[in-house]
Amino acid sequence: MSYARTTLQKWHPMFSYGSSRHTVLTAPAMLRLVVGWGAYAVLAAFSSSLTQQPPAVTNTALAAIIAIIIFCAFGVVHEAEHLARKLGDPYGTLVLTLSIVLIEVVLISAVMLGPGEHGTIARDSVMGATMIVLGLVTGLALVAAGLAKRRLRVNRAGMRSYFAMLVILLSAAFVLPALIGIDGAFTTAQAIPVVIATVVLYAGFLYRQTGARARDFQEPQQPKTDASGEHPALRQTLQAHRGELAARIALLIATVLPIVLLSHDMATLLDETLERWGAPLALSGVLIALIVFLPEGITTLRAARQGEGQRVSNLAHGALVSCVGLTLPVVLVIGMLTKQTVTLAESPLGLAILVASLTLTAVTFLGQRLSPLHGVAHLAVFAAYLATLFVTPELERVGVDHEAVAHVSIHDPLPSRVDLISIGCDELRFRVDPVFGTELEHLLNLGDATRR
Repeated sequence: MSYARTTLQKWHPMFSYGSSRHTVLTAPAMLRLVVGWGAYAVLAAFSSSLTQQPPAVTNTALAAIIAIIIFCAFGVVHEAEHLARKLGDPYGTLVLTLSIVLIEVVLISAVMLGPGEHGTIARDSVMGATMIVLGLVTGLALVAAGLAKRRLRVNRAGMRSYFAMLVILLSAAFVLPALIGIDGAFTTAQAIPVVIATVVLYAGFLYRQTGARARDFQEPQQPKTDASGEHPALRQTLQAHRGELAARIALLIATVLPIVLLSHDMATLLDETLERWGAPLALSGVLIALIVFLPEGITTLRAARQGEGQRVSNLAHGALVSCVGLTLPVVLVIGMLTKQTVTLAESPLGLAILVASLTLTAVTFLGQRLSPLHGVAHLAVFAAYLATLFVTPELERVGVDHEAVAHVSIHDPLPSRVDLISIGCDELRFRVDPVFGTELEHLLNLGDATRR
């Protein structure tokens, strides 16, 4: 028995026992896997009937799902920190970043390929992730470092690379469609060069980040890389601990996956709860994105409390670069293949908040020092973004002509002929006199209007 156990430990570190530092599949890790995947299985089995339960039951189920996600998130953080210590930056943080972002991109793709129209899901998801990273996560990290009396320092060369990538990618995602697209979406002729340019740009960035310019993404006081761009001990680490590293990466992905799946499946419960409370449905996308990026957010806060400024930047800004760089080409290709209209253009109010976030990021991370005051400013911008979700006019979000609405409301006895049922993000539903219906649709330019 002892010989068999030793053989398993030699060839598969995941099966290690005891308190060895090489132990991977520990009791807490197994518990998180069982709880996470078990919760997803239960939710998948009863999701159709759960929405028909009383509010007290659905609220309890929603709270339980969030608690399970947080419990599993700490397991992801544990594995990510082990990998970061073994591999060093930027390689260790890149594993966590790509594992979360890739799964998120797969989920967005699955929604777009499913039934119904989901033309704005990419815009809402990426915009929510952008504001969470640049505002909430960054702000909390800077404040946490200040409370821990840690002075954060970043490698300015790496930060300049991140900032350049963010400006280009976010402009391509949110600004270009509004300027050159039709109704906030790229045409096929416009989408093809955007996809090619984005893929080439992101691939080139990853190649430089993990190769010749890897030292730009390491802590300023960390030993320099060798001529090949790799940390001197990286190759030795990969050779000596190849089995353990592979096991930890597999365990990290296996723990991340139920987090993202639970976040996606709880969207229906969250939408119903927000609707019951009278909150805007756009808040649902932000909350889901917040939960999906929870493991990375926790890791970022822990890095800040340990004084690892460059790791904070790698986790936050690196995640956002990967999120936009992967999501944008994938959703555009899916849109072209399925003939869906992928609406990416942001509203003027949203663009103003985005510009403020990018400007503040440049001032904070390209300045002389990082301080808790900068963190408070980032949190203020995130609070302003949340406020826009509540004050953005619904008619503007569905693209209805305001002038036409005002004209009809003032100059026509509208209440006697039209009964407005609801205004949503994708459609305007109303009950209208049949004779008046066609004229009203043409006047208001309601391509997605539904008449009853």
